[in-house]
Amino acid sequence: MEGVAGPPVQAVVYSFIGLSAVAIGALAYFALTFTPANAALAAIVFAFVCVMIMERRLRIRAENRLERAIEDLSRLLATDAQAGAVLGQRINAIADTNPGQRLETVEADISVLGTVIRQVAEAVAEIEDKVAKDRKAPSWSDAPGRTIVAPMPKRAPQHAREPVIPLETLRQALTDDRLVCHIQPILKLPQRRVAGYDLVPRLVLGDGDLADPPDFMPRRGGYDALRHIEGSALIEAIAVARRARTGGAQVALHVPLSRATLGDGNASEQVLVTLDANRAILEGLTFLVEETEWQSMTNHERALVEQIARKGAGFSLAGTTSLRVDVAEMAAMGMRSLRVEAAALIETPDAFTDFHLSDIGNYLNRYEMTLIATGISSERQIVELLDNGIVLVQGDHLAAPGQIRQDLSLDAGRTVSPQLRRV
Repeated sequence: MEGVAGPPVQAVVYSFIGLSAVAIGALAYFALTFTPANAALAAIVFAFVCVMIMERRLRIRAENRLERAIEDLSRLLATDAQAGAVLGQRINAIADTNPGQRLETVEADISVLGTVIRQVAEAVAEIEDKVAKDRKAPSWSDAPGRTIVAPMPKRAPQHAREPVIPLETLRQALTDDRLVCHIQPILKLPQRRVAGYDLVPRLVLGDGDLADPPDFMPRRGGYDALRHIEGSALIEAIAVARRARTGGAQVALHVPLSRATLGDGNASEQVLVTLDANRAILEGLTFLVEETEWQSMTNHERALVEQIARKGAGFSLAGTTSLRVDVAEMAAMGMRSLRVEAAALIETPDAFTDFHLSDIGNYLNRYEMTLIATGISSERQIVELLDNGIVLVQGDHLAAPGQIRQDLSLDAGRTVSPQLRRV
């Protein structure tokens, strides 16, 4: 009876039950000598029991079918819930996507590409014009003894000058503790808000006047004096940064650094130890390195630079004469900014880069680097730089180097010339 699967089959089963009941009644009447009433009762009881068994089996079978249907429905609901969770994750991922930033990057790339294409087109047009003129002009090879010299490409002007203070005088001044550290702000246009400070070492002369770094910083030899000056500047910068942080302010300081320190084992080790002890303020500490020093570093010195960058400090390239550099490689080594003289950049931008002046800032920003225009001497330069998207500037026209606040300075008791202006 477990194989019952529909009303026709159930009718046949019930027919067999009826025939079996009649057979039981006949058997009881003829074989067991039951009375007709008892034989009929036996047949009815047998038929009733068989019908009850049949109905029970049908009920159990229907319940099993219902349970299997519920299980199938549960599996479908679980699958739907999983699909809904996956869909929700994808929707959240799409919602978290910032298309504006990606579009800005694409727009910057398109702008740079358009500038390059325009410059290539202009260069091709100039070459075609020159070829056409050369065809019309007489041949220079016919003139005996004459040679044609190709014009040399323009380069950014160099302003390095020899120090006027002798090295022995400098060493004596360092021994007498007549080195002071002042700061010169880096301003952000157009509001001219302070974006950082250069730590400027200055020498107190016998008459109380101050000598600027170009007047006494040795250019050949004197590595011991350079290490002393750079070490003192680093200690001063850390003291200022720590005290400013204690007061709830964040200050960005640029400290001079050269191969004299990087190439000396004891001095470089002392720098690393000092940085390890002051990791909390390294985000605002940047080492200012001259371009010539950066380009002539040895592999060991480059390894030290990368180690300093991993600790959290950064670098700024001073006296940059060309922006045709591997920006990605420099950014990987911790370079945060490039410094270019404002006058030279405005007058001869092609001496620094093949890009349009207004595209340089966007190109460097892609690598989290900035361009700082130094030596600002007039308001016209500020307008030119601002029109071309260069917003970080520095120069005596804006703010000259001045004393550090006495409550932040490492040596608050030092006395200097009263004519100095405080910054």
